[in-house]
Amino acid sequence: MNQNQSIRLFENKKVRAQWIENEEKWYFSIIDVIAILTDSIDSGAYWRKLKERLKAEGNETVTNCHTLKLIASDGKMRLTDVADTEQLLRLIQSIPSKKAEPFKAWLAKVGYERIEETEDPELAFDRAMKTYLQKGYSKEWVNQRLKTIEVRKDLANEWNRVGIEKESDFAILTNEITKAWSGKTVSDYKQLKNLKKENLRDNMTNLELVLNMLAEATTTEISKKQNPKTFDESKHVAVRGGTVAGNTRKDIEKQLGENIVTSKNAKDNLLELSKNHLRIENKVTKKDKKKSELKG
Repeated sequence: MNQNQSIRLFENKKVRAQWIENEEKWYFSIIDVIAILTDSIDSGAYWRKLKERLKAEGNETVTNCHTLKLIASDGKMRLTDVADTEQLLRLIQSIPSKKAEPFKAWLAKVGYERIEETEDPELAFDRAMKTYLQKGYSKEWVNQRLKTIEVRKDLANEWNRVGIEKESDFAILTNEITKAWSGKTVSDYKQLKNLKKENLRDNMTNLELVLNMLAEATTTEISKKQNPKTFDESKHVAVRGGTVAGNTRKDIEKQLGENIVTSKNAKDNLLELSKNHLRIENKVTKKDKKKSELKG
C-alpha cells in the first residue's frame, strides 16, 4: 500500500482512502462509503445505478469524480472511483440514509486529523497506538508494530530515491526480503497463518516483527551505500538485506530449539494475551485472599 493510502474506520467499517499531497486532499472510495450508508450487499451495483441517474440529471459531481488505484479485497491494486470530501458531501445528499449526518461529522474529523498530523506527525502514531490497543494487542507489541511502520517508510523512501515507484515492483522487492529472512514468500507466509485479506504484519509475533524490521532496515542501509541503478540491482540488495535477518533467525532458533516463523496469528496472540491477563488477575486475587485470611 502506498504510504499515503490508508484504511479509515467509521463505526468499525473500513473506508479506503488516499491523501494526495499536491492537492492536500483526502480521496475516499465511493463504493466503501455507499456500503456504509446503505448497508447494500452490492455497493458497486448501487453506485453504477446512482451514477447513471446523476449523469442523466446533469450532476457535475459524477462527471468530476476521479479514479485511483486502491488495494482491493483480493489484495491487488485496482482502479476505484473516489471522491474528495466536498464531492462526497454532495453525493450523500442523493443517498437516503440515517447515517448521513454522523458520516458528515466523521468526514470533517478525518480532514482535521490529517491537518493535525501534518503539523505534528507524532499524533498519527498516537492514534495508531490507540486503535491497536482497542483491538486487544499488548502495549509492547504495538510499540514494535509502530516501529516497523517507520522502518518501512524509510525503505519506501529509499526505493523511490533510486527510481522505484510501481506498486508491483514494491511487492516483488518485499517478497524477496520476506523470502530471504523467513524462508517463505509473502503468499506462503500468509497461508501458514491462515490469512486472506488480513495484514501479515498485524499477525506477526514480536520476534517475527523484529526480524522483519531488521531485514528492511538492513536493506535500506545497503541500498544507500550501494546506490543501485537498476531494478535487478535493487532486487539483489533486497535479498542481501533479508539474508542478514535470515541468518539471525537461524541463530535464535538454534538457541530456542523452536521455529520463529509459525502459524500464530492475531487471534492466537490475543488469546495468549487474554490468558496471561487472566493468570495475573488470579494471582492477585489469591494474594488478596491470603492477606484477608491472615488479617482475619
